[in-house]
Amino acid sequence: MASLSLFSLFCMLSFLMGMGNAQLSPNFYASTCPRALSTIRTAVNNAVAKERRMGASLLRLHFHDCFVQGCDASILLDDTSSFTGEKTAGPNRNSVRGYEVIDTIKSQVETLCPGVVSCADILTVVARDSVVALGGPSWTVPLGRRDSTTASFSAANSDLPGPGLDLSALISSFSNKGFTAREMVALSGTHTIGKARCTTFRSRIYNETNIDAAFAASKQQICPSSGGDDNLSDLDETTAVFDNVYFRNLKEKKGLLHSDQQLYNGGSTDSIVETYITNSAVFFKDVANALIKMGNLSPLTGTNGQIRTDCRKINGS
Repeated sequence: MASLSLFSLFCMLSFLMGMGNAQLSPNFYASTCPRALSTIRTAVNNAVAKERRMGASLLRLHFHDCFVQGCDASILLDDTSSFTGEKTAGPNRNSVRGYEVIDTIKSQVETLCPGVVSCADILTVVARDSVVALGGPSWTVPLGRRDSTTASFSAANSDLPGPGLDLSALISSFSNKGFTAREMVALSGTHTIGKARCTTFRSRIYNETNIDAAFAASKQQICPSSGGDDNLSDLDETTAVFDNVYFRNLKEKKGLLHSDQQLYNGGSTDSIVETYITNSAVFFKDVANALIKMGNLSPLTGTNGQIRTDCRKINGS
């Protein structure tokens, strides 16, 4: 009898734990907010049509969210008098952008289905739709994430891989989040879109030797040896299109960031770069799978977290 009671208790605990860790599903909003995905896609297409760089910015926003305590929209929380969020952390300050696009989408979705669609899911869907809008692959997004009630300034400073990392540190940083070296290279390939600030590549174009001389000289016209920290350069030669040109640029020693060129510098990932140069379909497949995996990093599900009505603040604050 006692064993039966223990078994019943075990079953109940398992059920309650399951409620807190419900599985993500691509059909999560099929009945509760059937127009959510089409509404998000239209808004992303409009934003990218207005400024193609925004597609890269929105994808990066998702990445910087997921690498800090999981895909929970913690990056969207504004600082308050009693709370320091992630927006002013080193990797995000004067760098991460696209918050207003998320605000617009959240407002539209709240009008359709109040209190149903999380900011974390919006970020994840927006990342996929941004890649598609710029000519990249599509994939099915599992849904059902909930929003955090916390953020971590310190984790944002420590967990996001920076542009000055060597290959071993890149592999380690991504491995800490469960990614293989190949997945790290594929995710780095999202630098096929977007721009970088002078301060992130100045040291490379003035001090490094594994760089094409004409390329370095052209970037020095954009990025002086002092000053102009916020001057922008394209991350690859076709920055408005999601393609595999980024990898070809690496073979030509035209990686803009130190961390970019580390992927093709006589090390263990050279062969992966070669594969992506010769077969863009393999890159598209690998990057889509890696982005799905990234979107599944430590989501809050079930009864954990909340569905924020305003992505910038915790409900009731």
